[in-house]
Amino acid sequence: MDHINEKSDLPIETHYEQAGNETGRRKHSVSLNNNITARIQNPLAGIPRATLMQNVEDFAAESQMTEYIPLLKKGALVAQDPPAFESVAELDDTERDALRNEVLHKWRHPRSLYLTVILCSVGAAVQGWDQTGSNGANLTWPDALGVPDAPGNPARNGWIVGVVNAAPYIASAFLGCWMSDPLNNYFGRRGTIFVSAVFCLLSVIGSAVSQTWPQLFVTRLLLGIGMGCKASTVPIYAAENCPAVIRGALVMSWQMWTAFGIFLGFCANLAVVNTGTIAWRLQLGSAFIPAVPLVFGVYFCPESPRWYIKKGRYLDAYKSLTRLRNTHLQAARDLYYIHAQIIEESTIIGQSNYVTRFIELFTIPRVRRATLASFVVMLAQQMCGINIIAFYSSTIFAQAGASNISALFASWGFGLVNFVFAWPAIWTIDTWGRRTLLLFTFPNMAWTLLAAGFCFFIPGHSPAHLGMIALFVFVFAAFYSPGEGPVPFTYSAEVFPLSHREVGMAWAVATCLGWAAVLSITFPRLLSVFGPTGAFGFYAGLNVCAFVMIFLWVPETKQRTLEELDYIFAVPTRTHMRYQMFTVAPWWFKRYVLFRKGGKCPELYQFDDAVAVGTDRKTGVRGDDDSS
Repeated sequence: MDHINEKSDLPIETHYEQAGNETGRRKHSVSLNNNITARIQNPLAGIPRATLMQNVEDFAAESQMTEYIPLLKKGALVAQDPPAFESVAELDDTERDALRNEVLHKWRHPRSLYLTVILCSVGAAVQGWDQTGSNGANLTWPDALGVPDAPGNPARNGWIVGVVNAAPYIASAFLGCWMSDPLNNYFGRRGTIFVSAVFCLLSVIGSAVSQTWPQLFVTRLLLGIGMGCKASTVPIYAAENCPAVIRGALVMSWQMWTAFGIFLGFCANLAVVNTGTIAWRLQLGSAFIPAVPLVFGVYFCPESPRWYIKKGRYLDAYKSLTRLRNTHLQAARDLYYIHAQIIEESTIIGQSNYVTRFIELFTIPRVRRATLASFVVMLAQQMCGINIIAFYSSTIFAQAGASNISALFASWGFGLVNFVFAWPAIWTIDTWGRRTLLLFTFPNMAWTLLAAGFCFFIPGHSPAHLGMIALFVFVFAAFYSPGEGPVPFTYSAEVFPLSHREVGMAWAVATCLGWAAVLSITFPRLLSVFGPTGAFGFYAGLNVCAFVMIFLWVPETKQRTLEELDYIFAVPTRTHMRYQMFTVAPWWFKRYVLFRKGGKCPELYQFDDAVAVGTDRKTGVRGDDDSS
């Protein structure tokens, strides 16, 4: 091997860098930093068969997998031109059937893959449950701990309530998220999830027995450390384990379980509301429940094969892939394809450490574009206003004239809508795509928030006052849940190259939770100064701003492998913006405003033949449309 990346034990082999000329090597035709032609290229395409077979033998010898050479050779031939697998003479009928079923039955995968994603995403329920636990507890804990926030009390109390509610997000943004990179480096994905689950388990119990608001503040800071590590790691873990064709649907189980945790938290709020002075303690402490199966179950799941590859443990990666794919051939194919693309990545990344990797988020063009896109989708999640409902819906409904019980029931309705309407995204996120869902939902969230704000002008004695406010809040949640709900964490977990995935996801989650902290601290004051109508109108305007940012700076990623996304994010930002403004926008205006039925909108990305785009050239088998 020529040299070793400082971040990992991954070999960087120079004989993979070029292949295809007179010496049997393929020359690069697409730059991973400046892909001005917007071509999506298979790193194995164009390599002569003899050279490819020799590369496989060298790889097997270096990774101590010589006993798997025949299988790795078949996997490399399939990976070199996925749509043409029928022409690979070395495959038997069983292996061809398995490859056909990837298109014909895209949801047919081993049980361990689904159990892995479900178990780890249960951890997201801690985050959702805690949000709603503090939501209900806000009605009583300030009085119990000596900082009442009702009118007539010092303004300082309102800031204290906001800071205590924001504590988990402050700790996540400034510490928890950034701990995920070194923890992942030393302990792997599973180890990091285990550590975060322990923090989430013990800290919420501590919050339930707090005797003063500073004690509550500290326990919620500790919760934030666990939340930050978990939120930065679980989506990556799921994305790295899932096949590209259903990656979005499975990774979005993070949002599904967050929404489910929000719903269960509202259920818990109602269940304990009549328990007297300890109600707020039970509301905060009950969030320990979903952390228990995560603590005890995570090591029953396979480790991420891409993490093993990064550490140079190829045999372990192969064994992990055999648990996550239907056949050994598919495991061998994915192993060699991931390896080949990572070798390509290494030519632009080189050696790095934690500090330089963070700096490279903003200096390497391919990584910088992923950083911008993840920043936009995460910031947009706070700009849309969902967390003013998740954090303070009980307070908002109480200001609308509801009793404490009625406010909790209205919040429970919000939680139910949020969970139920997250389900459609399982089917749409990998067919309509991430970008399309975002562009559809933001305008609708804007008008529903504006409508909810105007409903505060309805006379308070009218039954329609509270009913209409709740209706538009519920409609807002129905638009949020299948779009901006599941997309940000799914998107951010997949856009960074393997070398920068942990620090990139930490950046994205810190952005999301950091602004959630700002929102949590400022909203009580914003509500008192602007009033409910002004506050809702302010966030409606932010939805419009977020729509413009997404339109210009967020590329589509659906149904591309994590390695193929290198080429998507190699397209210059200026090229992407020009395409959206001068090709997509005029086409959309003519098609949907002037109702001129014309041709299909021209595509930005050009897929090489050796990149699978959902159609088998030999058999005509058609999967989901992959154009973006």
